[in-house]
Amino acid sequence: MRAAGVFLAVALAVALQTTLARFVIRGLVAVDLVLVAVVYVALTSGPVTGLLTGTFAGLVQDALTTGVVGIGGLSKTVVGFLAGIIGTQFIVTQPLPRFVVFFGATVLHAIIYIGLYVLLDLRHFGTPVAAVAGQATGNAVVGVVAFQLVELLPGAVERRRAARTRLRR
Repeated sequence: MRAAGVFLAVALAVALQTTLARFVIRGLVAVDLVLVAVVYVALTSGPVTGLLTGTFAGLVQDALTTGVVGIGGLSKTVVGFLAGIIGTQFIVTQPLPRFVVFFGATVLHAIIYIGLYVLLDLRHFGTPVAAVAGQATGNAVVGVVAFQLVELLPGAVERRRAARTRLRR
């Protein structure tokens, strides 16, 4: 994936995340679209691109929040790198393995993010197991659907063009 594509994916994820945040009703599953974008880029482009995308996306997201700048960046960097390694070492082309990768990436992100906040004694989270499981499931579903859409759209456009050409003859 080219740098412009990565930048566009992160910008779109941040824009959607900030726009949709006010429309989400409390109590529903929170989906981290920026993390989904980082994992998607890492799976399709490898560990180095995943690492750089995670760093960029995490720092952008940190800059837009009131938390400590760098904690989200570090957690997304580690997740992007590891997701990239998984994408290069294993065959992750079917929906179930992709679901597992997105789920695991979200859990790892939460462990690092919450762990750093607790380690630095900046914030206490109680027991966020249910919230993390809900977010991991939501991210995994959105990630798998995004993968399917991205893979189906180019073929659908080509089929539509071919059908138009056949009809004109």
